[in-house]
Amino acid sequence: MPMPTATLLQSSFCISAQKSSIRPSSSNTQQQPTSTSLSTTTKPKPKSLLHNHPLYSQTHTNLSLQFKEKILCLEILGIDSGKALSLNPLLHSASLQSIHAILSYLESKSIHQKDFPRIFGMCPQILTSDIKSDLNPVFNFLSHDLGVPEQSFRRVVNKCPRLLVCSVRDQLKPALFYLERLGFKDMVSLAYTDPVLLVSSVEKTLIPKLEYLVSLGFRKEEAVGMVLRCPPLFTFSIENNFKPKVEYFVGEMKGRLEELKEFPQYFAFSLENRIKPRHMEVVQNGVKVPLPVMLKSTDDEFSELLRQVGS
Repeated sequence: MPMPTATLLQSSFCISAQKSSIRPSSSNTQQQPTSTSLSTTTKPKPKSLLHNHPLYSQTHTNLSLQFKEKILCLEILGIDSGKALSLNPLLHSASLQSIHAILSYLESKSIHQKDFPRIFGMCPQILTSDIKSDLNPVFNFLSHDLGVPEQSFRRVVNKCPRLLVCSVRDQLKPALFYLERLGFKDMVSLAYTDPVLLVSSVEKTLIPKLEYLVSLGFRKEEAVGMVLRCPPLFTFSIENNFKPKVEYFVGEMKGRLEELKEFPQYFAFSLENRIKPRHMEVVQNGVKVPLPVMLKSTDDEFSELLRQVGS
């Protein structure tokens, strides 16, 4: 079996070679050292195995050996060390042993080495987390509160690495409680498809999105039904998504709110690349096409639909 990543890094890259010492002679007869004997008994100071790595010479000469090793370990894992150090200044003082402990822990939770660049690239704060107080509670939350089996931790974490840097008490559980009150029932499905909702602020993100839908003229229960049918509505920007699409729908398409209530997925389609071009084709052909059919059809299906309706 291949050696786990964290163990491999510790044994091959992140640990300097032990210094060797010269044993004194056990003989009672003292010998005068000669230049020849000195050259054969005095050994050069051993170097870390990282000295031989091709990236080693590219690091700044004034950096300490330990810091160089840290940088190279991150790079070898596929992590942009510059970005990681910039986004998480605590990495400057983090020890290689603590980083190794994080890697080992995540591997024990079925996270793969190939996942590290994405996970740490998005959230380098994970590398300086406390396993007991930060990471353990999150995985317990996934298992006990959401019902995610351990073999599926990887799927959820890859979908939303930010889960690992969120407080269970202050963020994840309040968000879960709010979503449950709205009517979300399948928590495992939520974890697999829309875990970003769990890391979204209830007060600053979830509630304002729902209130905006109500402000359009929907009753609260209708707005709730829309987000239950299309959870990504909670992730869309009010200014950059909702407002321009509502303006086009009402102003240009002369659409009715009832249509959006029945098909809230409308907001998931690109205004410039899908909604406008499809609507213009419908207008030019002088036909009427239901909103879901107009947007969900493939290009070939849509062309064939226009041909059939227009004939």
